[in-house]
This record gives sequence, C-alpha cells and structure tokens, in this order.
Amino acid sequence: MRDQLRRSGVAEAVIDDAVLILSELLSNACKHGRPLGGALAGDGDVRAAWRVDAGGRLLVEVTDGGGPTRPAPATPSVTAHGGRGLNIITALADDWGVRDDARGEVTVWVVVHADVYDPDAGHRRDDFAARVGAPAVADIPGLDFADAFDDLG
Repeated sequence: MRDQLRRSGVAEAVIDDAVLILSELLSNACKHGRPLGGALAGDGDVRAAWRVDAGGRLLVEVTDGGGPTRPAPATPSVTAHGGRGLNIITALADDWGVRDDARGEVTVWVVVHADVYDPDAGHRRDDFAARVGAPAVADIPGLDFADAFDDLG
C-alpha cells in the first residue's frame, strides 16, 4: 500500500494516516464482524481496498460479513482498553461511513483526504490530540474536586 501510494504522489503524512486507518478498520472487522461468505468462509476473512479516485480523494474501505451491531464511535472510559478506533478514524479522516449490501456484508469506507494532490495534504491537523483525547476535567459538568476535600479539613 505504502509504495503504491508513494508512486502516486501521495504525501507521506497522508499515507501514515491511511495505514493507521486501515489498521483500525481491519481490527474492528476481525473483532466485531463475521467472515465474508458466512461462518464457513474461514477465520476472519475480510476484504480491504484503497484507491485514489479521479477527484484526488484517497479512499480506504474494509468489508466483512456484518456483525451484531452497526459500526459507531464509542465513548470509552479513560481506563478502557479499546473502543477508540472509530474516534481515531473520525479525527484523522475527512469523512467516513457504513454501506450495507443485500448479502449482509458491511463496508466501512473512509475518505482519508479529499485532495491528496493539495500541497497542504501532508500537514497533520494541529488539534488531533484534542479531538481524540478525553475532555478536560474542567469541562465535565458537576465534577468539582474541591468538594471532595471539604471534609478533610
């Protein structure tokens, strides 16, 4: 994937984002989805694809046999060991969504970048950590640490 995208003139930072997004999509498909073609298709059979379309958009998608729930961003606790994948994708990508077909297959598609030939396409978003991280304690309503210490004095 990396070499093909480099040869196409895609910026290295955009390629890094695409690889991370693909990794998250594959992890989610293997953890939450059924194999393609039903239970007899084999362990973890999924389909991954990427391309730069005629408009210069870098698209990545992963298809599995569907799962018990529809893919949606979660709100994991600070100590949770997972549940951040689609939030990471949302923070990195220009757009993403889910497509179902009549066979029950589910495809999560991602527009990694809307114009990989834009000279600024390789610049990472400055606020990435803020969009993926937990909210600041001061932003959580009803949480006041000072109240917890009133009884100690």
